[in-house]
Amino acid sequence: MINLTGQVALITGGSRGIGAATAKLFAKAGADVAITYHGNDSRANALVDEIQTLGRKAKAYKGDNSNNEVVKKIVEEVRREFGRIDVLVNNAGIWTYGEIESMSEDVWEETISLNLKGTFLFCRYAVPIMKKQGGGNIINISSTAGQRGEAKHSHYAASKGGVISFTKSLSTELAPYNIRVNSVAPGWVDTEMCDDVFSDKNYKEEVRRSIPLGRIPVGEDIAGPVLFLASDLARHITGEILNVNGGSVLVG
Repeated sequence: MINLTGQVALITGGSRGIGAATAKLFAKAGADVAITYHGNDSRANALVDEIQTLGRKAKAYKGDNSNNEVVKKIVEEVRREFGRIDVLVNNAGIWTYGEIESMSEDVWEETISLNLKGTFLFCRYAVPIMKKQGGGNIINISSTAGQRGEAKHSHYAASKGGVISFTKSLSTELAPYNIRVNSVAPGWVDTEMCDDVFSDKNYKEEVRRSIPLGRIPVGEDIAGPVLFLASDLARHITGEILNVNGGSVLVG
């Protein structure tokens, strides 16, 4: 029922976790896919190969998503290579530990720069393309932490709270241009971002038990709602923060 044939999706942080799951799902729905990544070349290239086996065009772009010139160049290259950008998924982000009295300024700025500034930069350069096309979709990955806060992760919570407010602001600003802007806010997700904390099997089981649905989601569980928001099924939804946390945090 969801058909994105002829559309181009740009997914930041797309080589692993939620981003990779989203890239694959969009390709299965018929979209051509561009991903950004910062790290493992072989993993990004393997994902591109996998998407191409589905008969879709795919390409990976390496760079720092918080660097203005890098982001500008990536967006321009995607437009030139693919011809358009219909969907932008701002997924790239980091989650680190930080008690307030010991957190360095560098740690604070790194999180804010990648999680919030990076989202701003990709929107800044993709929006003019979408306006010229006559519309588009932006889906920003936020977090339940951005709504309720998260002790010892205040920098992360602040960055995701900023993403949520940014999403709501852009949704009304861009609605006249047929550009919808929404956010998916996961809770715990079993991806590499959580590998360290989930290495404690007892703690992982404690987290699982805290989720009413009784399971910790994987990347595909977040990718589905992202695809929904990008589709015509959600054509009258904008400015929405879609919580995907198994009922563990009721912050809708």
